[in-house]
Amino acid sequence: MTVRIAPSILSADFARLGEEIAMCSAGGADMIHIDVMDGQFVPNLTFGAKVIETVRKLTTLPLDVHLMVVEPEKYFDTFADAGASILTIHVETSPHLQRQLHRIKEVGCLAGAVVNPATPLEAVREVAVDLDLLLIMSVNPGFGGQRFIPGSVGKVQRARRMLDESGSRAMLEVDGGVGRETIVELCRAGADTFVAGNAIFSAKDPRGEIAMLRRCCPAAA
Repeated sequence: MTVRIAPSILSADFARLGEEIAMCSAGGADMIHIDVMDGQFVPNLTFGAKVIETVRKLTTLPLDVHLMVVEPEKYFDTFADAGASILTIHVETSPHLQRQLHRIKEVGCLAGAVVNPATPLEAVREVAVDLDLLLIMSVNPGFGGQRFIPGSVGKVQRARRMLDESGSRAMLEVDGGVGRETIVELCRAGADTFVAGNAIFSAKDPRGEIAMLRRCCPAAA
């Protein structure tokens, strides 16, 4: 199994964004995770197309853009033009999920779906084969540095089973409270892609922490 580490710039120092992105690349990051929040779906405001465009100029790594917004379809074209590689939308805000996933692919991006901690996996079962990425939130979205919800491990196991049974080749990503301790369990449960913000950018050696997180994964041993 290929293990992917996606540093979340929500925890980066924006006064040194170029250096932070360069550090992630040098540390072996597989993609850069960008959280877009609209202050409506989640109680926070963050980045838009301009930040995606800026990060795109700073790295050739895939940009994993997580849309925590209502009516995400309004942003597909703009974010794709700005340089997004993956657009991931919440099932809670996407009543026409299959249509929206296909629209994401039409604009040239990989298509992902996200489920919040309280959202059952049944919400994505019917579109599993349409997914390039399934993101399991292991905290309630909106803020970085939150405590990991232990029940997420079982949910990841069920998600892996669901993807395998459907024949989906989607990446299985986890976001929220990912660190040295939690990544071991999550990897064993079947996740292969890990968003880490606070764990990386608050570490004494952020560059080394990316490699450390990868080494913690049994699949990468």
